[in-house]
Amino acid sequence: MRRRDFIAGLAGVAGWSSKAHAQSGFRRYRVGMLDTSPRGLNPNFGALEQALRERGYIESQNLVFEYRSPGGHNESFAELARELVRLHVDVIVTRGTPAAFAAKAASSTVPVVMAAAGDPQTIIGSSPPATNLTGFGASAAGVERKRVAILKELLPKCERIAALMNLSNPSRRAEWSAVEEAARASGIATQVLDARTAEGLERAFESAARFAADALVVGSDTLVQTNQSLVIRLAAMHRLPAIYTFRDFVEAGGLLSYGVSLPDLYRRAAGYVDSILKGARPGDLPVQPPTAFETVLNLKTATALGLSLSDRFLQGAEVIP
Repeated sequence: MRRRDFIAGLAGVAGWSSKAHAQSGFRRYRVGMLDTSPRGLNPNFGALEQALRERGYIESQNLVFEYRSPGGHNESFAELARELVRLHVDVIVTRGTPAAFAAKAASSTVPVVMAAAGDPQTIIGSSPPATNLTGFGASAAGVERKRVAILKELLPKCERIAALMNLSNPSRRAEWSAVEEAARASGIATQVLDARTAEGLERAFESAARFAADALVVGSDTLVQTNQSLVIRLAAMHRLPAIYTFRDFVEAGGLLSYGVSLPDLYRRAAGYVDSILKGARPGDLPVQPPTAFETVLNLKTATALGLSLSDRFLQGAEVIP
């Protein structure tokens, strides 16, 4: 059965419909957030806020955000998602695969917009698919190969790359496989550093030192995001050039990032939130891939590591002084 046909069959029982169509009189909407980072430490959340403001949704006037973050523990997303459902939010916005799976499990009727998920179609599923989910992918084929290539260009003599990944996250397992394959194709040895706790992060860097890694690929995960400053500090302490998935690590002092633009995805997610609040069914809104990618370099960190940067390399990156 096609997804659209299945949606049509559920039209009469869709729980979000009655909420979204309540357009008469004053309405204060409740938007739930399931994000990897606390609100005060999430620079991407501002893009969602601004995009909603431009559409007429003003916090403390006609909009309330119910923001939840698991403090570095992916397993906490399940209860946080159930809490948002109990609060009768109009829509839940998620970041990351664990958050999206938690929101899906918490309710089959509350609309969910995945602002950034590794593989949204896998989360939605099939036979039949979850019709209350839609959103945006945060990965694309070839990005891991590109990160390895960037490290190789930056460090021509690079022979060993370590990959910091929380392998309890399904998306990170796929990312590690892609990094390993890309490195092997370039003749570079690899080692995965499977860290699942803050203490595990410190042990991971010790393992990287024993491996004599020349560089580090850091996967995006709730644990890594929550412990951003620790990861950046450990990379500096071990003098290990690291490439991250998103620019906020570089803005916080990390060396380099290559990946999708999260602010762009959050802005696009705001458009879906607006459509749902106006009555659209999530299943009628197509899942979309990322379209904006960026390479960002922290020049101060590169200088501290004693890296030699070619004009060509600098021209291909956004440079933060």
